[in-house]
Amino acid sequence: MITRKLLSRLLILSLVLFNIGCDQVTKSIVRENVDYNENIKIISDHFTITKVENSGAFLSSGDWLPAPVKFLLLSLLPLLVLGYGIYFVMTKTEMSKLFLTGICFVIGGGIGNLYDRMLYGSVTDFLHIDFVIFQTGIFNIADVSIMIGMVMILTHLYFKRSEPELA
Repeated sequence: MITRKLLSRLLILSLVLFNIGCDQVTKSIVRENVDYNENIKIISDHFTITKVENSGAFLSSGDWLPAPVKFLLLSLLPLLVLGYGIYFVMTKTEMSKLFLTGICFVIGGGIGNLYDRMLYGSVTDFLHIDFVIFQTGIFNIADVSIMIGMVMILTHLYFKRSEPELA
């Protein structure tokens, strides 16, 4: 018989693996089918696919760091934080579903990018949005997972803070 705790842990791992899988499948498709700096228009010039390799962090920040510092900050530290995140979601029992789902999205996206960094030395980015007044850097599905997860976490924290405390 599957216990509620085991089922909960399996769902958590499934959600994390789903995020990693979506990221890795899309990156694999792009790596195999899109040339570097090729510009494929999905919605006119507003939404395009452009393959680039990012050896830094968000928007290539930290790309200029010496190799040992870059390894520490962009591989080892995230590995420790993501490991703690997995431990946290697997051991804490009193979390809202929104908060837990948000953490799983952040962990899944983080692992997707960390996997690339450790295997290839860089992260494959390929999505770009340009609506004149709103323009992004080039990003990937792991980044989308992280952003969606953070919105869920912040939404949870906002509504939790606005709830009246019971005496």
